[in-house]
Amino acid sequence: MKRTTCLFDCLLVDALIDQPQKGHPLIGMCMTMTISFKELGLAQPLLQATEALGYTQATPVQEKVIPAAISGGDWMVSSQTGSGKTAAFLLPLLNQLIAANPNGKPVPGRAEPQVLVLCPTRELAQQVSADAINLVKFARGIRIATIMGGMPYGKQISQIKGANLVVATPGRLLDLSNSRAIRLDKVKCMIVDEADRMLDLGFQDDIEAIHELCSDRGQTLMFSATFAPRIMQLATSLMNNPGRIELASAHDKHENIAQTLHWADSVAHKHKLLSHWLSDPTMEQAVVFASTQADSETIADSLRADGHEATALHGAMPQAVRNRRLQSLRKGQTRILVATDVAARGIDVPTITHVINFGLPMKAEDYVHRIGRTGRAGRSGVAITLAEHRDRSKIRAIEQYTQQPLQAEVIPGLEPSEKSRKPSHRPGSGRPGRSFGGKGASNASNRHGQGQGEGKTFKQNHFAKPSGPKFAGSGKPSSGPKFGGSGKPSSGQKRTFA
Repeated sequence: MKRTTCLFDCLLVDALIDQPQKGHPLIGMCMTMTISFKELGLAQPLLQATEALGYTQATPVQEKVIPAAISGGDWMVSSQTGSGKTAAFLLPLLNQLIAANPNGKPVPGRAEPQVLVLCPTRELAQQVSADAINLVKFARGIRIATIMGGMPYGKQISQIKGANLVVATPGRLLDLSNSRAIRLDKVKCMIVDEADRMLDLGFQDDIEAIHELCSDRGQTLMFSATFAPRIMQLATSLMNNPGRIELASAHDKHENIAQTLHWADSVAHKHKLLSHWLSDPTMEQAVVFASTQADSETIADSLRADGHEATALHGAMPQAVRNRRLQSLRKGQTRILVATDVAARGIDVPTITHVINFGLPMKAEDYVHRIGRTGRAGRSGVAITLAEHRDRSKIRAIEQYTQQPLQAEVIPGLEPSEKSRKPSHRPGSGRPGRSFGGKGASNASNRHGQGQGEGKTFKQNHFAKPSGPKFAGSGKPSSGPKFGGSGKPSSGQKRTFA
């Protein structure tokens, strides 16, 4: 059998204190065989759902996290974007809910969930909720609800009544809790998804407040791209002797994603390079990352003027507009999405073949999250970074964080007039994860949804709209399945949740 996702096959489980306690032994093992969901001991309704979706084999993160979560206790998990981590925590928790209600009796209409999933952005919350709904298709007595900003309070209050599992963004959840529309004292398990992004958006105080409201729970699962010191500090305040499952780090090579760097003389030059890549005949869909909300609108307008099918997505848009644009992307109606970092979280579309960094990320670690929008579900992808010479420090920070050099390439006819100089350092020699803008540059406050993810004020920014020649690229990424998607796998092909 051949794995289709994740670069690491080894499981590292250890306790965060010197002496291991029962349930969290110090273990090191390497698993090379992919196992089926049936072998993981999941309830029959969940097996029916996975089979109906066309999935039979677990991804590496799923085969490690599911047994650990079912066994109980707190767990910290680090895995790559697109590795199937959503199913990794949903399946064992839904399995527990089914076991607790084997007869599928209707749940009383009170807003007292047993499982709580916290997500940093609305888009990710919607994606997780949709995946959960797909997985309980054959189960009785389980209801899923979503709580997030930008939606009417009355509708959400009605939906959470009788819900066993609630997926929420922290700000709106606290609002409903403070108004006594929902009680969290019956929560048995809390999941913090993308904990690193939670901290980036200033949600630490909110998470700790939610922690106090469901302090009697028996299990906490935390998922993060890395185990940075700030993540470990948050884990100390939320978790009890957590075990650790590490399948990813900042240094993963993303071998299924071809990463390229192009130096540009100006913004106009970057537009010409962008037009070249968007004219690549192998491109199915692309996400173009902008540094600001205003830039995303301006770039999208420029691309449409040049004849491209492009639309913008950012946190200042009404939620209904964001939902429509994401749905259009998933249906394949939108070919090019120009997005900010926060708005793009939760996008899981396997036909995204290209990611283009038009504007560089505010934090080096966001580069890893950006390129993770492509190469999903075992497919290959292309990640292109467009940088001006003044961005050398940002490129160095990315290379130091990932401990990998970005290979600079030149397109005939679009060469930079200024000679590109290779950063004079060894990848990994600097401080990983440091913000580009100095102290405090990475920590935008987002208290109760007041950030880019939930309604940040739109600020205008102007730059020239150029035009330029279009060229054809090469190297079509391979096709592959998607977690929670539709359609059947081709003959002889095993599908995995990703």
